[in-house]
Amino acid sequence: MSRKIRIGALISGGGTNLQAIIDSCESGKISGEMVFVGTDNPAAMGLKRAEKHKIPSFIVDYPHIIRSVNRHPEPANLPEDFSLDEIMQKQSIFSSENDPETIKKFLRSRAAAEAELLKNMTPFPFDLLVLAGFLRNLTPYFIDRVNKDSMHPRIMNIHPALLPSFPGVDGYGDTFRYGCKVGGCTVHFIDYGEDSGPIIGQKAFPIEPDDTLDSMKKKGLEAEWKLYPECIQLFAENRLHVETVSFPGARKKPYCRNIVLIR
Repeated sequence: MSRKIRIGALISGGGTNLQAIIDSCESGKISGEMVFVGTDNPAAMGLKRAEKHKIPSFIVDYPHIIRSVNRHPEPANLPEDFSLDEIMQKQSIFSSENDPETIKKFLRSRAAAEAELLKNMTPFPFDLLVLAGFLRNLTPYFIDRVNKDSMHPRIMNIHPALLPSFPGVDGYGDTFRYGCKVGGCTVHFIDYGEDSGPIIGQKAFPIEPDDTLDSMKKKGLEAEWKLYPECIQLFAENRLHVETVSFPGARKKPYCRNIVLIR
């Protein structure tokens, strides 16, 4: 690919993976350039990294939007193109055991915040959106407006565990407490579930008897800083192909999507 891909990033914290991606773009390891950095956290240290590299950035005040919508959930405070029934049918973050009203409340408030994200992203055309420590679950409302073609996903995430084991917010902690002898990290595309999208790449490392949770996390971060740029470069080279595998008779998820690497 001769043209550099345009990469947008969403962060919530320090942005060490963001820095690894920026450095890889500047060194030529990634055939791309960072075109914006967005966050839900005005105190995110990653904003200083963006400023240092002269990358446009923006903040979306998730807590304020969520409180506002929860107090006044009428349609006037929601995106005009938001369909609660449609999003309820698509989402798979929550199970059927969860309270439907709680799910609806979550989806309404998050879609309002995501509409603000999309509005702030509009001035910056991008080819790939990377989640670099963005601590918010994305709903189908947002995902469908970024992934125009379901067979060509373009929202990438890094997770601190060897998926499908230990999804959720504390992958390294869950791995360590379970007593695993091997830890790792996973880069995957986002789908409607929690850390359930097609896996692009993984790196593993041994967990030694004298490792602590902190030393394990250090190993994990070092692996992340290598893996994420490698997977982004595969995207830049147009080497990631989505393959759909069907499971006749399955109830919940009658298919899965795998990533096939084009050699």
